[in-house]
Amino acid sequence: MNREIETKAVNAIRVLSADAIQKARSGHPGLPLGAAAMAYELWAHHMKIDPAMPDWADRDRFVLSGGHGSMLLYSLLHLFGYGLKKEDLAEFRQFGSLTPGHPEYRHTVGVEATTGPLGAGLAMSVGMAAAEKHLAAVFNRPGYELVNHRTYVLCGDGCLMEGISSEALSLAGTWKLSKLTVLYDSNRISIEGTTDLAFTEDVEKRMQAFGFKTLTVEDGNDLAAIGAALKAAEEDDSAPYFLIIRTEIGYGCPAKQGTAAAHGEPLGEENVRAMKEFLHWESQEPFYVPEEVYRHYAALREEKQTASERWQRLFDAYSEKYPELRAKWEQYHSHVCEESLTEDRGFWRPAEKPEASRASSGAVINEMAKRIPNLFGGSADLAPSTKTDIKGEPFFSADCPEGRNLHFGVRELAMAGIANGMLLHGGLRTYVGTFFVFSDYLKPMARLSALMRIPQIFVLTHDSIGVGEDGPTHEPIEQLAMLRSMPNLRVFRPCDRVETEAAWYTAMQSVETPTAIVLTRQNLAQVCPDGAQALRGAYILREAKSTPEYILIATGSEVGLALEAQEQLEREGYSVRVVSMPCMELFEEQDASYRESVLPKTIRKRVSIEALSDFGWGKYTGLDGASVAMHSFGASAPAAKLFAHFGFTVENVVKTVKEL
Repeated sequence: MNREIETKAVNAIRVLSADAIQKARSGHPGLPLGAAAMAYELWAHHMKIDPAMPDWADRDRFVLSGGHGSMLLYSLLHLFGYGLKKEDLAEFRQFGSLTPGHPEYRHTVGVEATTGPLGAGLAMSVGMAAAEKHLAAVFNRPGYELVNHRTYVLCGDGCLMEGISSEALSLAGTWKLSKLTVLYDSNRISIEGTTDLAFTEDVEKRMQAFGFKTLTVEDGNDLAAIGAALKAAEEDDSAPYFLIIRTEIGYGCPAKQGTAAAHGEPLGEENVRAMKEFLHWESQEPFYVPEEVYRHYAALREEKQTASERWQRLFDAYSEKYPELRAKWEQYHSHVCEESLTEDRGFWRPAEKPEASRASSGAVINEMAKRIPNLFGGSADLAPSTKTDIKGEPFFSADCPEGRNLHFGVRELAMAGIANGMLLHGGLRTYVGTFFVFSDYLKPMARLSALMRIPQIFVLTHDSIGVGEDGPTHEPIEQLAMLRSMPNLRVFRPCDRVETEAAWYTAMQSVETPTAIVLTRQNLAQVCPDGAQALRGAYILREAKSTPEYILIATGSEVGLALEAQEQLEREGYSVRVVSMPCMELFEEQDASYRESVLPKTIRKRVSIEALSDFGWGKYTGLDGASVAMHSFGASAPAAKLFAHFGFTVENVVKTVKEL
């Protein structure tokens, strides 16, 4: 390859990045300038991609974990022909543009994951590599490697400081994800200064301890050395690889390179001019790229199209030889939860006796697994308690990649990030489980699920003071309000098996919205008569004997309490309607007439009952209503004692209604 044109191709990434950031007067030039060479070498000579088919199933994946360096990725997408124009680069960080401050999945073609929170991209890349390993075990046959691609992730010092990186990379080593390669942009600079201020560990030894093989490239501008390291990783299927590439942050800008000043602010017009002179760029015109450089990238793009064409021929031959596997492939890669499930009586079955909703969920998972072969999930070392294992199925591991259950270990944050990566990869429907109180640990990745509009499923058990003897550290209080406050997340707190089935059905039907299913440890009475009603988010569970004057609204374990309180109030002459509201978000999606029929504006005397914080219930109880809820942390005692102590009794609900 012509060394001169390759140097210009690398510098084009730097120039476009610096110009876009300068025009926006906002952004992070340090990473794009320092990492341009490694990114170019990877994309030009190693990644299996086809810009004309950006969603091609067997493409290599690239995740920019240091999402603040987004102009690096946007420059690559522009130069390789993914549809980003110069005009898009010039609108960097502007409202409505295709080039937001951090990369956003579904927003910009070619972006494989939404990154920004440092380390999140590492976790998602582990999920992508794990998905590849699992799907290869399911579908590949001798001579027909239908699933055979790599996952690359570019990270920096900040990504490795975040705890999620240790959680995720430890699992990558345990699972021996040999098609995962991490490119570490080791520039030894963070926002506050040199990494010696707070990050002096031996990163290489840490990665080796996780089970990675490591290689070091001393000069981050040495394309040949970077290429040799990447090639070594590609040819070794025994372990994931961690490539330490020594770079200089802000390379090419004489006044700022190698300093913290290059990290998170525009270089300045004078420094951009100086950078272009230093790089021997032939024009000071903003966003100028020589035609010969565009021709070079076009030739690279044309070469890469042959890989997708070869794969399509392989897929056609595979389909002819293995028609049953072709049908299975289509099932894995389509929306698998058909509407007909609403009529499936084998799915919609009430429990025969009182049952904890965590047990109800476990039963539903196993019913789902019979119908949905690509259901794939696990728990943060809590499967016996969260009931999240698929019975009779092996666990995914280095030696058993076909397993459908997952051991995540005690790693809630990485668990959620890895599962997001699996969903982003395609071909799988995933769920993860932990105790509800530990949703605090996974919440940042749940937020990314909602932002990316991917239908992740979070199974969150032990949902209130019903946890009992484990005490306030394990009794969630504010977590339900926290999750309900998140945009584009449905939160279910079902009262029995049928409502739990409705929660799972809704979650599996979802295309762009994640779902949290919040479940009890203690047994619940079986009271929901019809799952179709629960699918509307809230419904009249039991009507008053005469025209209702009061409404009790409850969720989960408190629905049974609401029914008991209604009976007492009706005996005393009060006319009370009971509404079960397993999912506020679904209820808000219903039309106004339905919402009015359940909660008429004329009935202002309302009481919500939920053994968690009442934050957010005012929307439904109004100025004239009240809440029976938790206003403090819990305590350590048998659950029944706690419910009585904190006022979750028929007597207290009746008293609250009478005081309205």
